[in-house]
Amino acid sequence: MNPRRADGVLASQQIAQLAETGAIAAPPFVDGQIQPASLDLRLGTLAYRVRASFLPGAGRSLAERLPEFEMHRIDLSNGAVLEKGCVYLVELQEGFALPPGITAVANAKSSTGRLDLLTRAVTDRGTEFDRIPEGYDGPLYAEICPRSFSVLVRPGMRLNQIRFRAGDAVLDDAALRRLHAEIPLVDGPAVIDEGLGFSVDLTPGPNDLVGWRAKPHTGVIDLDRIGHYRPGEFWEAIRTRDRHVILDPGAFYILVSREAVTIPPGYAAEMAPYLAMVGEFRVHYAGFFDPGFGHGTPARGVLEVRCHEAPFVLEHGQIVGRLIYEAMSEVPATLYGQAIASNYQGQGLKLSKHFAAP
Repeated sequence: MNPRRADGVLASQQIAQLAETGAIAAPPFVDGQIQPASLDLRLGTLAYRVRASFLPGAGRSLAERLPEFEMHRIDLSNGAVLEKGCVYLVELQEGFALPPGITAVANAKSSTGRLDLLTRAVTDRGTEFDRIPEGYDGPLYAEICPRSFSVLVRPGMRLNQIRFRAGDAVLDDAALRRLHAEIPLVDGPAVIDEGLGFSVDLTPGPNDLVGWRAKPHTGVIDLDRIGHYRPGEFWEAIRTRDRHVILDPGAFYILVSREAVTIPPGYAAEMAPYLAMVGEFRVHYAGFFDPGFGHGTPARGVLEVRCHEAPFVLEHGQIVGRLIYEAMSEVPATLYGQAIASNYQGQGLKLSKHFAAP
């Protein structure tokens, strides 16, 4: 395999070739684990409850540092609850021996982010979360911190995903404008400034609904249960008629973008934060958008919002984030929403897949 044939994000068929050549060491993949431009990562059988989040640091393995922070160990074999507000480390079933020229970046899966379940990848000798350098040879761990809900997890569950890159194929603003002129990337005016800007939609929907806020005291969510939970048991509906909401410090919200976005087949995108100066809030930016998302079926981006420091008035149409587009090394064999389990194609305001329709 010659993955550097073209710079860009590696497609599903190239990820499969990485596994065949030993660059990805793992048990056999399961159906749906390879996505159009990423690989889902699976939890192993052992979790460590740790006192605090930490990085191993240059020249040190996670196993070396773990005794400094470990509180106790949890066998996940029969399922175990990870409690809200606690920090855990779980060795993943996938490890890497990346070839020269190939790097990787991890992110939480969509359903993980919508549960406010902070999940980040950690490597040996790592000095950054979610970044795997070229030539990395070793295990991979998931740091998991449930922030709104306690969750029941089991081995094999897929909470985060990883995207492989050859070289650098990020589109600058000029290239993004050319792509938008060829294939409209949003269903309205394009705000292009270090990526494609998107804004929040606070137009009242049915019963004036504009979003959801996580309740502070709830039961446990079993991550294997799909469409099972009633939204009202875990979420408070946010309603408005004047197209603004006041965000409470420390609260977690699910909102939706005003724009419907498109990711053409030869491209991938990643959600990134907007300028911090626009307000005391943060939109979850650990979001991969796969090739084919919204292509032919307009889909809006779900916004996972947390307010900091002081209450903040969020107005309809306020720009809250941006999408960074990258070229694919190859067009994926299968696009998002085509013959694969794509839970959020054509979405609007939508909770994670664990909840029944409101």
